[in-house]
Amino acid sequence: MTSAPLAARLTDVAGPLFFPVTAYGPDGAVALDAFRAHVRAGVDAGAAAVFACCGTGEFHALAPEEFRLVVAAAVEETAGRVPVVAGAGYGTALAVQYAKLAEEAGADGLLAMPPYLVVAGQEGLLAHYAALAAATPLETIVYQRDNAVFTPETVVALAKTPGIIGLKDGLGDLDLMQRIVSAVRTGLPGEDFLYFNGLPTAELTGLAYRGIGVTLYSSAVFAFAPDIALAFYRALDSGDDDLVNALLDHFYRPLVELRAKGRGYAVSLVKAAVRLEGLDVGHVRTPLTEPSAGHVEELAAIIANGRALLEKYPAGEAR
Repeated sequence: MTSAPLAARLTDVAGPLFFPVTAYGPDGAVALDAFRAHVRAGVDAGAAAVFACCGTGEFHALAPEEFRLVVAAAVEETAGRVPVVAGAGYGTALAVQYAKLAEEAGADGLLAMPPYLVVAGQEGLLAHYAALAAATPLETIVYQRDNAVFTPETVVALAKTPGIIGLKDGLGDLDLMQRIVSAVRTGLPGEDFLYFNGLPTAELTGLAYRGIGVTLYSSAVFAFAPDIALAFYRALDSGDDDLVNALLDHFYRPLVELRAKGRGYAVSLVKAAVRLEGLDVGHVRTPLTEPSAGHVEELAAIIANGRALLEKYPAGEAR
């Protein structure tokens, strides 16, 4: 953990946000050595931040002590080079417990997952996230998805809450996001509040989110093909439309269509891809299940197509 505020470190990043998978051994226990290698490779490849034990990292499947060990391993491997953000979720009491474990492990911030199971009103959601943000000094990003969907007015209130620095959107309602951005801009003029595109394959909607000013995004692809993820990031940032569109048409869209063929593939397909790339991170924990052999073959072909495009369009030459 560094002394620099998380918000400042995420305001002007130069790469995708890395959401590593959590590695398990043959006995199903957390495999910290494999996880460390995974984190180390991602940071060396150019990740702008490491989000440990979040959705892709199977936060839901980790016991508290496992969570602490995995976050601590991420902190040690990054060694301050990039910030480490840890997931925190369930009901308020458990979310606070996980937040304190993340603080103990040295994390720089929290990604606040939706509360478990219940569908709460806006007042209750605001109270939940305010309590979580107040529980530790860690800066908090609130994750909008599933049963945690906010009105623009609630996001203004969240932005005014000490310790809450941003909103990650996993809902994909661009009309709502535009109204949220507008409401915060007018309700807190001159104040910085971060927005993240948090859809499962965020690159597919990157152009649309950029249109409303949301440039930060989580990249599941970075977990298994950082070369492709970085090439897309740089092409999008530089306006290299030929490479952006080629990757969208022949890599990201097929990947999203494959992901839609199985429940939980937003996690298990990513983990299978990490294994395809040569790092044994084990299988997903139940209730998630592994992708079929046929889908893994499709996945390998999609990754090969992505790399072929990088050969066809070397950086800076796609026009």
